[in-house]
Amino acid sequence: MKKIITILFIGLVSFSINAQEKTAKIEFKSDTIDYGTIEKGSNGLRVFEFTNTGDAPLIISRVTSSCGCTVPTWTREAVLPGKKGEVQVKYDTNRVNPIRKTITVISNAETPTVALKIKGEVIDSSKESILEKKDKSLVEQ
Repeated sequence: MKKIITILFIGLVSFSINAQEKTAKIEFKSDTIDYGTIEKGSNGLRVFEFTNTGDAPLIISRVTSSCGCTVPTWTREAVLPGKKGEVQVKYDTNRVNPIRKTITVISNAETPTVALKIKGEVIDSSKESILEKKDKSLVEQ
């Protein structure tokens, strides 16, 4: 009986020690940025803001992009509880096409991997589309 009580006591003590571990929590203001329709060559820099809502320092170890056309930079120093940080994303707007990219943030947070998304479309207004030309008569072209 003493052994059972001792084992239960040790189990409760170890459970309470584990329950008191402090963890970082990363909370992004938004997990998607919509560029909308932007011109070729325009500014492709956007910022994802986040807050450490946990009770331990947050450290982002790595941020990767699904494409080489998107370059992420991030807050390198530890973000203390209650403080803010950011992940900057620069998309190469010299590529004329729809934007659908994922940025993966890896940290020591309670949820260690977070997927962020950017979307939109880059257009080149200096080039007319074929449809616009068809609407015009030969005289207008």
